[in-house]
Amino acid sequence: MSLLKALLAELRGMFAADLCLSLAVLLLIGALALALERGLPPPWAGGLLVAGVLAILVASVLRAARRIRRDG
Repeated sequence: MSLLKALLAELRGMFAADLCLSLAVLLLIGALALALERGLPPPWAGGLLVAGVLAILVASVLRAARRIRRDG
């Protein structure tokens, strides 16, 4: 039972730590869905999705690296 509690606590911590990352990706997907409805060509949307997700990931990694460096 304690293993299950530890696993659930770890999963909850993982999602709480990456909440900003998850919200940014969801906002990007929502914005691109609206852009597609307004006539953005699908290949452009796909390219913007890849570029946007990569930018969000890089920003998240840099933020985490700064936090680790600051906390020592």
